[in-house]
Amino acid sequence: MSENNIYHRDIMHYESEIWSCADLLIASGIKQSKFPDYMMPFFALVMLEGRMRNEMRDITESEGIDPKEDIDTFVEAFHDRDCGYNDYIVRQGKTLSNICDNDKTFEQDFADYLAGFDAQLKELLGIERGNADSKYLNLDGMIAELRKKGILMQYITKWAQIDLSPYNNSEITTLEEHIKRKWADISAETAGEQYTPEDIISLIAEIVAAKVDVAKNDFVHLYDPTCGGANLLFGVADRLKLDSGYQYVATYGQDFNDALYALAKIESLFRENSEIRYGNTLTQGQFRDKEFDVVVANPPYGIPWKGYEKEVRDDQTDQFKFYPSVSDGQLLFLQHNAHHLHKDSGIVVEVNNGSSLFSGDAGSGESNIRKYLFDQDWVEAIVQMPSDEFFNTGIVTYLWILNKNKSAERKDKVILINASDLWQPLKKNKGSKRKEMNETHRAAIVRALVEFKDCDIAKVYDKWHFYFNKQQIELTEIDAQGRSASETLGYYGEPVKIKDEITYLYGNSDWRWPKDIESGEGERKLILLESYGVTDTFCVLMCKDCIYWIDRAKKSVVKSNYKGNHEYFGAGKIVANISFNKKRMTDTISAKICNDTYKDTEIILYNPDPEQNGAAILAFMQRYITKPYQLLENTVGVEVNFNKEFYVPETVEPVETILTEIVEIDRELANLQNDLGL
Repeated sequence: MSENNIYHRDIMHYESEIWSCADLLIASGIKQSKFPDYMMPFFALVMLEGRMRNEMRDITESEGIDPKEDIDTFVEAFHDRDCGYNDYIVRQGKTLSNICDNDKTFEQDFADYLAGFDAQLKELLGIERGNADSKYLNLDGMIAELRKKGILMQYITKWAQIDLSPYNNSEITTLEEHIKRKWADISAETAGEQYTPEDIISLIAEIVAAKVDVAKNDFVHLYDPTCGGANLLFGVADRLKLDSGYQYVATYGQDFNDALYALAKIESLFRENSEIRYGNTLTQGQFRDKEFDVVVANPPYGIPWKGYEKEVRDDQTDQFKFYPSVSDGQLLFLQHNAHHLHKDSGIVVEVNNGSSLFSGDAGSGESNIRKYLFDQDWVEAIVQMPSDEFFNTGIVTYLWILNKNKSAERKDKVILINASDLWQPLKKNKGSKRKEMNETHRAAIVRALVEFKDCDIAKVYDKWHFYFNKQQIELTEIDAQGRSASETLGYYGEPVKIKDEITYLYGNSDWRWPKDIESGEGERKLILLESYGVTDTFCVLMCKDCIYWIDRAKKSVVKSNYKGNHEYFGAGKIVANISFNKKRMTDTISAKICNDTYKDTEIILYNPDPEQNGAAILAFMQRYITKPYQLLENTVGVEVNFNKEFYVPETVEPVETILTEIVEIDRELANLQNDLGL
C-alpha cells in the first residue's frame, strides 16, 4: 500500500471544509442528528477516490507503469493491490471534480462514476442494492433524498473540492477519525455507544506495548470485537508500529452497525493484514476459531441484550460461562474477549463503566463472571479513569486488563490503579469531554502497571481480597430471658400442635367467626379476655380450657387459664388455619405454636482455604450474632470497589481551631450590633 510523502498543506484544513457541506443540509431542513447519514457515504467516496489516486501514483513511481502508455497493465497492477476498484477513476482517470464541471452531463456522468465501483465497494457504499440487501452506507438512498430536495449537484460539488490524493493513508486515517468523532458527538443515541478518544487509544496502545508477549519482529494479532469505525483498532495498531517499534500488526474487527462497519471495511482495504467482518459479535462471531495476542474493546455499556438472549444462551462455543442481567451486555464481551486469547497467553484491555465491577449480588451472573475471571487468575489490573473523558457522557470509566500469562510474582495478585486525578483540562470542550490525559499521565499509569507495587496511585492486593462470603442464616427470635417457645415446650424447633378444641380465633382485630360478629359476641369476648388478664388481643386462640395469645410487649407466647393464671413460653408465633368442612358445613380451625424465625444474610471476609473459611464464618457468628441461628447456604461473590479501596477521609479541624473561629464570629457579631446601635 502506498505511503507517499508529498509536500502539501496539513490535511486537517479539510475538516472545516467537510463540515461546511452540512450547510446545504441545514438549509434543506435536515436535522443535525441525521447529518452522519448524509455525510458518511460521501466522505467514503472522496476517501476512496483519494486513496485510489494515491495508489495509482505509487504504481507509476514504484513499478514504473504509465497508464498513458499501457493502461491494461496499469489496471492489472491496480487489481493486484486488492484495495477495491473503480473503472471511472483508474482506467479513465476521472474524478468527482470532473463530473461537476458540466451540469448538463452531471447526472449521467455521476451514474457512470458510481457504476464503476467493483461489487464489494458497491455493497459497502450501498449502490445498486435490492430491497432485501444490506444497504450499509446507503449511498443510493441518500442520493435519492438529496435529488428530491434539489441539492444533489450542489452537495456533490462541495465534496468534490476535497482532494485527498496528495495524502498518505495514515494522514487520511487521521482526518477520518476526527470526522467520525464529530459524527459520534451528534448521533450517539445513548451514553453507552462510545467513540474512544485519542488519549485513551494512546493509553491502551502503551499498555499493550508494555504487556504483549510478542517479539517486535513477529506478528501481533490484534482484535476488536466491537470495532465500530475501527478508530480504536487501527489507532492501537498504528501506535504499536510507529511508536513502539512492532513491525507487523495484523488487525481483525467486527461490528453490527451498518455504516461504521462499511467505513472500517473500506479503511481495511488500504491496510496490510487487515480483516473487518460484519455481524453481531455475541451471536454471529466471525472469528470463532481464531485466537489473538491482544484484544482491545470499548463495547457498548448499559445496552440491553434481551433481543438476542436466546441466541446467546444457546451459544455452543463455551465462551459464556455465566450471563449478566439482560439490561447490560458488557460482561458478555469481557468473557468473549478472554475466550479469544491464546490458551496460555494474550492480553485484553477493555473499557467498561463501573457496573461491571460491582453490579449484581453474590451468585448473580455479574458476580459469577467476575469470580470466574478471578478464579482463572486472568485479572492483572483494573484502572479507574478520570470522569468527563468521553464525548457524550461524563461518567467514570475503567480499563479491565486481563493477562493469561501473568509472571510468577503476579500470580493471584491484582493491582488497582487510581488514575482519576491524572488529567488536564481541554482547551476547548468536545461535547461531554472536558479532560484528557497527557503523555506524563499515561506514563504514570503504565509505570504503575509495570512496576506492580504500591505507590501513590496504585495498590497491589491478593486477589482473594475481592472475594466475600454471603452467608444465609435463619435466626430465631427470643424473649428477654433468651427463650423461644418451641424449646421451652420441649420440641426444640418443631411446631407444637394445639390439641384442645379451638372455639374462637382472633387476629388482626377481626373475629373470624361471622356468628360472633353478627350477634355482638365478639365484643363480649374482648371484655372477657381483659378480665382474664389478656393484655394484647392481636392474636388470640380461645380453647376449651385455656387461652393462647401473644404478648408483644414481652415478646412471648402466653398460655392463660380461665382463672387468670399465665404461663410464658418465650418468643414465638401462633399459626392458625381455617378450613371449611363441606360435609359438616362448618369451619374447622387448627393451630400450632412455632418459633418466630426469619432469614437474613451476612457479608463475611473470604478465605480460600475451606477449613479456615468455615472457621472465619463461625467466628463471625459468635462475635456478632446474639440470637440462636442456623447456617444455610453460603455463596461466594466477587466485587471491586474503588471508592472503598482508595477512600480518603475528610480532614476535620481540631476542636480548638473550631472554638477559636466561633469566638471570632461572636466578636464580629457583637461589633456589628454596636455599629447598628442594637
